Amino acid sequence: MALQDEFTRAAVRKRGPIVSVVLIGCAVLATAKTSATPIHLERVTEAMGTTFTIEMYGADRTSMDSAANDAFAEVHRLDLLLSNYIPNGELSILNQRAAEAPVKISSELFDLLKVCMDYSRQSEGTFDITVGPLMKVWGFYKDSGHLASPYRVRSAMQDVGWRNVSLDPATLSVRFRTRGVNLDLGGVGKGYAVDRMVQILKRDGIRSALVSAGGSSIYGIGAPPDDPNGWSIRIRDPRNEENTAGHVDLKDASISTSGGYEKFFWADGKLYSHIMDPRTGFPAEGMLSVSIVAPQTLDSEIWAKPYYILGRAWTEQHKAKQFRVFLCENKAGVNCSWLP
Repeated sequence: MALQDEFTRAAVRKRGPIVSVVLIGCAVLATAKTSATPIHLERVTEAMGTTFTIEMYGADRTSMDSAANDAFAEVHRLDLLLSNYIPNGELSILNQRAAEAPVKISSELFDLLKVCMDYSRQSEGTFDITVGPLMKVWGFYKDSGHLASPYRVRSAMQDVGWRNVSLDPATLSVRFRTRGVNLDLGGVGKGYAVDRMVQILKRDGIRSALVSAGGSSIYGIGAPPDDPNGWSIRIRDPRNEENTAGHVDLKDASISTSGGYEKFFWADGKLYSHIMDPRTGFPAEGMLSVSIVAPQTLDSEIWAKPYYILGRAWTEQHKAKQFRVFLCENKAGVNCSWLP
């Protein structure tokens, strides 16, 4: 896919479905003869079914362009590796063959699948890359959702469960224990890609940048020139996107958000969101959105859904010490808040 580039030197305000990135006073005026206005560059590409953006500051336009090209090349490489929509992609081939016999895969994909299995274990099965059949019967796979009959839910549940995936580290091979298993890395791919982009940008000398995957998984490298505290991130109110529920400054850290408002439907006066509880086969209840600030985007993206499904008490007890977690619960009169 050809890269789609957009360039701007002015201050920008981006609104995504999850958070808004607010850059205040991005144009930095030279205050001395020896100072220079940093170059402000923004680049955009489409991959993994979403929009990836890089916003950066630096002193040399050529080197900044080169760094962005390197980062986007990595995103498109990962799209081919991790997508289950691309027929000749490695994950697609694995899904086609692993129920019949063990399939040898690349060490990179194997390592990522192993990480996913570890997260499934730690999250008591609420993070599960085999949840695809449930998303289909509830109509969330390529649509906004619809009610699923109990029979169809029970049938789909036979093919769901991370324990249906067998990994053999000696041969780097994967085998499915049941024929209907289909791996979907949509809940981890963006975070993994953002972290790889950040590594490449840093390698190429970028010290001030904001990397975003669809507005829901974001990493801030350093800080913008006018704000040493970091990149200003607005967390939207899940009840009203025009309102702000919280705010965080990102500096060498990530934020990811899962919200039931991203995709949902109403039936019989009840809201059903796309965030599925793999243990029950039904959409999770009790939460409106969860935002996590973490050192790596992979962690913040993956843990957002287990925290959403398992709720405040479990999250308070199990969250990593280096995480900051912002919860918006579906309770009347209860405001969104950061966990202590």
